[in-house]
Amino acid sequence: MPPHDNTIDVSTLFDLSGKTALVTGGSRGIGKMVAEGYVRAGATVYISSRKAAVCNEVAATLSALGPCHSLPADITDDADRARLIETLGQRIDRLHILVNNAGAAWGAPYESFPEDGFRKVLELNVTALFFLTRDLTPLLSAGAVPDDPARVINIGSMDGLKIPTVLQTGTFSYSASKAAVHHMSKALALELSPRNITVNAIAPGFFESKMTEGSLDRFRDDIERNCPLGRIGRPEEMAGIAIYLASRAGAYTNGAIIPVDGGTSVT
Repeated sequence: MPPHDNTIDVSTLFDLSGKTALVTGGSRGIGKMVAEGYVRAGATVYISSRKAAVCNEVAATLSALGPCHSLPADITDDADRARLIETLGQRIDRLHILVNNAGAAWGAPYESFPEDGFRKVLELNVTALFFLTRDLTPLLSAGAVPDDPARVINIGSMDGLKIPTVLQTGTFSYSASKAAVHHMSKALALELSPRNITVNAIAPGFFESKMTEGSLDRFRDDIERNCPLGRIGRPEEMAGIAIYLASRAGAYTNGAIIPVDGGTSVT
């Protein structure tokens, strides 16, 4: 590898200009926070979500800030996932950033937890994530160089780091799926590093989203008391860690699971 210029240029350290990103589940919640952050940082962003109308609307809104395009798809459906990959490949010849954010949660008592709900969570949170990443690897490899790897950023959860105790409904499949995402991120980091692709996971705590809406409505005081910082996360804090991992600043971070939860996972 040729010598690297070790000058620290802070003005461009977090700049994503010239990068292309795909954010799944990018039309709401954490995915939308990440997508907006990337657009504002200069990237061309494609967002994907199951509901086409919402995906199109959010992409149109973000397009006022910079290039943002809608690619609606249900990534748990093999044919729909293949169509997403084919369509993306027709529009770009390289992908620099893949954010696997699309996810589902399910809460139910232990005795009555439904098998179909359990399978649904694992299918979206784990299985679809793996196969989407695998099938986009050629585009990621095309966008990767040793000094500037392509990035896969998986959205895990603090629930994959510790057993949640605040909520009064069992989230057995969700916690298990996010622990799997964390472990798979490390396995993929080893697999893809020789191809100049890094893989990391973000483990968020509570942020305002459709997924957390019910829990925050019922248990917000308890959730905030359980957090050492005494509050939930803010959109800029999720955008910030995602920009770091995608930027030149994060080029040497690989195989990491990064909690963004105000310290909740260490209590």
